[in-house]
Amino acid sequence: MAQTEKKVVANIKMRVPGGRASAAPPVGSILGQYGVNMMDFINPFNEKTKDMMGQNVGVKIKIFEDRTFSFTITGTPTDEMILKTIGLDKGSGKPHSDKVGKITKSQLEGIAKQKMELGSLNANDIDGAMKVVAGTARSMGIEVDWDK
Repeated sequence: MAQTEKKVVANIKMRVPGGRASAAPPVGSILGQYGVNMMDFINPFNEKTKDMMGQNVGVKIKIFEDRTFSFTITGTPTDEMILKTIGLDKGSGKPHSDKVGKITKSQLEGIAKQKMELGSLNANDIDGAMKVVAGTARSMGIEVDWDK
C-alpha cells in the first residue's frame, strides 16, 4: 500500500431520494456514526441527482480514516426500473410460484441500456446486461418474454 493511499474504514451502499438528500435518516444516521460532515455529502449529491428528482438513487460511499469520503452514484435500482416499466407497485412474495407480470425483450433492452450507460451493471455487452436484468425480473416473480 502506497503512503498516499488513505485507509478505508467503511464501504456503504444506500438508496437516497434523488435531489432530496437531507440530514434525516438514512443519510444522517449512517454518516453521523463515522463523524463525516453530512453537508459535504448532501449538497454535491443533490446537485448531481437533481434530474432524478423523486426516484430512489443508489449511492456507494467510501469513508476514510481521516473522516473524508468519496461517493459514486449508481443510478435507479434495477428492481425499481422494472416495476416502473411494467406498471407494478411491487414484486411477488413467492416469485417462483406466483407470477405478477410480464416483461418483454424490448423493455429489458431499454433498462439494460440505461444501466450500462451508468456503468452499474456487471456485464460486457447488451446481451449480458439483458440477462442480468431478466434475472432480477424473475426473482421478483415477473415472467420474461424473450419473443417480443
